[in-house]
Amino acid sequence: MSLSSGTPTCPVVHHSSSSFILYSAAQHKQTHPAALPRNTHINGTHCFLASHTLEIVDGNLKMTLGMIWTIILRFAIQDISVEETSAKEGLLLWCQRKTAPYRNVNVQNFHISWKDGLALCALIHRHRPDLIDYSKLRKDDPIGNLNTAFEVAEKYLDIPKMLDAEDIVNTPKPDEKAIMTYVSCFYHAFAGAEQMCKLGSLLEWIRRTIPWLENRVAEQTMRAMQQKLEDFRDYRRIHKPPRVQEKCQLEINFNTLQTKLRLSNRPAFMPSEGKMVSDIANAWKGLEQVEKGYEEWLLTEIRRLERLDHLAEKFKQKCSLHESWTTGKEHLLSQKDYETASLMEIRALMRKHEAFESDLAAHQDRVEQIAAIAQELNELDYHDAASVNTRCQGICDQWDNLGTLTQKRRDALERVEKLWETIDQLYLEFAKRAAPFNNWMDGAMEDLQDMFIVHSIEEIQSLITAHDQYKATLPEADKERIAIMGIQNEITKIAQTYGIKLVGVNPYTVLSPQDITNKWEAVKQLVPHRDQMLQEEVARQQANERLRRSFAAQANIIGPWIQTKMEEIGHVSVDITGSLEEQMNNLKQYEQNIINYKSNIDKLEGDHQLIQEALVFDNKHTNYTMEHVRVGWEQLLTTIARTINEVENQILTRDAKGISQEQLNEFRASFNHFDRKRNGMMDPDDFRACLISMGYDLGEVEFARIMTLVDPNNTGVVTFQAFIDFMTRETAETDTAEQVMASFKILASDKSYITVEELRRELPPEQAEYCICRMTKYAGPDASPGALDYISFSSALYGESDL
Repeated sequence: MSLSSGTPTCPVVHHSSSSFILYSAAQHKQTHPAALPRNTHINGTHCFLASHTLEIVDGNLKMTLGMIWTIILRFAIQDISVEETSAKEGLLLWCQRKTAPYRNVNVQNFHISWKDGLALCALIHRHRPDLIDYSKLRKDDPIGNLNTAFEVAEKYLDIPKMLDAEDIVNTPKPDEKAIMTYVSCFYHAFAGAEQMCKLGSLLEWIRRTIPWLENRVAEQTMRAMQQKLEDFRDYRRIHKPPRVQEKCQLEINFNTLQTKLRLSNRPAFMPSEGKMVSDIANAWKGLEQVEKGYEEWLLTEIRRLERLDHLAEKFKQKCSLHESWTTGKEHLLSQKDYETASLMEIRALMRKHEAFESDLAAHQDRVEQIAAIAQELNELDYHDAASVNTRCQGICDQWDNLGTLTQKRRDALERVEKLWETIDQLYLEFAKRAAPFNNWMDGAMEDLQDMFIVHSIEEIQSLITAHDQYKATLPEADKERIAIMGIQNEITKIAQTYGIKLVGVNPYTVLSPQDITNKWEAVKQLVPHRDQMLQEEVARQQANERLRRSFAAQANIIGPWIQTKMEEIGHVSVDITGSLEEQMNNLKQYEQNIINYKSNIDKLEGDHQLIQEALVFDNKHTNYTMEHVRVGWEQLLTTIARTINEVENQILTRDAKGISQEQLNEFRASFNHFDRKRNGMMDPDDFRACLISMGYDLGEVEFARIMTLVDPNNTGVVTFQAFIDFMTRETAETDTAEQVMASFKILASDKSYITVEELRRELPPEQAEYCICRMTKYAGPDASPGALDYISFSSALYGESDL
C-alpha cells in the first residue's frame, strides 16, 4: 500500500531480501520527507526489522540512511554478477544487454537513462512480452510509460511500487540509488526465469528426442538399418554432448542461485511445475534408458536382417530347384493314356507311376524345408513375406495337388482288370535305383560347387577333411553306378536274347543311362576342381599365416625395445652421476640410436600394409598391433626430445645462475627422493615434504605462494625444471665477486685486464663510464697502454671499498 494510506501492511515479497528496509524507509519519510530522495516511494515488505530501524531513525538521520543503503547494497545489489562484473557495474551491464534491441532506449547510468520510462518497459517486455505492448509506447509520454511499468511490475511481477513517476520526470537527475534499488528487483525477479527458459529448452529437446529413440519401426533393407545406426552414432557423437554440457551447467547455475538466495536470507527459487531440476534428471534418465534400448534394438534388427537375407536366398534356390522338378508333372499325372493303351502298355504305365511315386517321396524333404524356411522368414518379420508366403503356398498347393493326382492315377491303373507282363522288372529296378542315385549326384554337385569363406588354416583344414571324407564315399557310389548300368545292360541282353524290340526310353523314369553317365563324369570333374580350390585357399591361408608370423616376430622385438628405451631414458634423466654434458651426450646417443631404429618401424609398416591388403584381421602370435607400435614410437620420440630439452635447460640454468654441478646433483637427488611415482614430477604433497626436508618453515600461505611460482598453470605437478628454477632463485640471491670477475674476463677475451674500448663496446654507455671512472690502472707485466684492473674493481665492489 502507499505511504498515504495509513499503517502499512507487510506482504511477503520474493524478489529481494533487502526489502525489509523499505518499510523503515517509508516510515521515516512520513516523519522526515527530506530524508529519502524526492522520487523514491516505497511499499511495505518484510516488517521483522521495522522496530529496530525506527529506533535508529529517532537517533541519527544520516546514519540511518547510510545503514539503509548499505543493507540494500549488501542484499540486493552486491551479489549481482554479469560476465565478471558485479554490483552496480554488473547490474548496469545486465540492463544494457537486455534493452539493447529496443528503440529509444540507451541505458548508460541509473538516473537520466530511466526518466522516459522506456528502459523499464523494455526490461519487462524482454522477459514478459505478454504484459506490455512495447510498439504502442511513446517517448514523449514518460509519466504514462513509468506508471505502466510500475503497475505491471506490482501486479504481475510482485515488485512493489517504490518510485513516483512525476517525481522522476520533474527531477533533473533522479536519485541514482533509488533507481538502482528498484531495477535490482527486476534483476532478481527475472534471474530464475532465464534459467527456466534454458531448462525448458533442454526438456523440449529431450521430449523431441525420446520419440525418435522409441521408434522401433524396422527398415526393410540392411542399408537402411545401417543408416539408422549411423544416425544414432551421429546423435551420440555430435548432438548429445552439447546437451550433456547444458544439463551440467543448468544444475550448476541452479545450485549457485539457491546458494546465493540462501546466503542472502531469500526464499529458495522454486521453478514451475514440470520444470524442476528433478524433472530434468528424471527426463534424462528416461532418455538414457530409451537410448540403451534403441541401440540394442538396432543391433538386433541388423542381425535379424542378415539372417533374413541368408534365408531368403536359400528359399529362392530351393524353390527354383523344386519348381524346375515339378514342371510338367501335373500334366503328366492328368493324362488318360491308359484308356487307349494295350495291356502291356498299361503295365508299363503302372511301373512308371510307381517310379514317379518314389521320386515324389524323395522330394518331400525339400518341400518341408521350403515350408520351414518360409515359416522362419515370417517369424523374423521379413519385409517381403507376402511374396514368400504366396510362393510357398503355391508350392504347397501344387504339392498337395501332385499327391492327389498321383493317388488318382494309381487308383485308375489299379482298376484295370489285367496287368500285362511285357515290361521287365529291370526297368523298374533301374528307375528306383537311378532316381536316388541321381538325387545324390545332384547334392554332390551342389556341395562341390558351394562357395566358402575361411579366415584361418584350421577352418580350411576342416573343409579339406570334409572333402576327403566325401571322396572316400566315391568308390561305393561308383559301385552303385556300375550296378545301375548293369541293370540297363541286363535289359539290353534280355531284349537281344529274346528278340524284344525296345521302343523309346525307360517308361519308369526320365533318367537314361546316358544321363547317369554324363552326370557322373561331371561329378568326377568337379572333384579335382574342388581339390584345386581348397589347395589354393590353403596356400592363401599359409601366406596369411606367414604374414602374421613375420609381423609378430618384428612387433615382439620392437615393442619391448621401445619400452626398454623409454625406461633407459627415464634412468638417464634422473641419474645424478656425471655432469649435465655427459647426460646430454648419453641422450644424444640414445636419440641417434632411436633415429637409426626407424628403418625397423618402416619395415613393420610395410608388413602391416601387406596384412591389410590380404584382409587379415587378427594375429594370435602377438599382442602388439601397428597402432600400439606407432603410439609407443611417437611417445619415445617425444620423450627423448623432451628429456634433451630439459637437460639443455638445466645447463642454461646452471651457467646463467652460476650453479655448480654438485648443487645440481644435490637438487636432483632431493627431487628423485620425493618423486614417488618416478615419472619426473612431484605432487604438491611430495613437493611440500621435499621443502620441509630442506629446512623450509612452510605455512599454508607461503606454500601457496611457492606453488604459484613452480606451477603457474595450476597443472597439479612440479617438474624438475621448475624445481631447479625455484632452488636457483632461493640459493643465488645476488652475484658474487667471482661471478663478476668471470663476466669481465669474458668481455676481455680472457686477458687479466680490460681496455676502455672494450668496456665502451660491450657495455651500455652509463655502465661503461661508471667502470672507467672507478677502475684503477692495470700494473701487471702483460699490461698494455690504457689497461684497467677489473679484478681489484670486482673485489672492491663486493668488499668494503667506497666503490
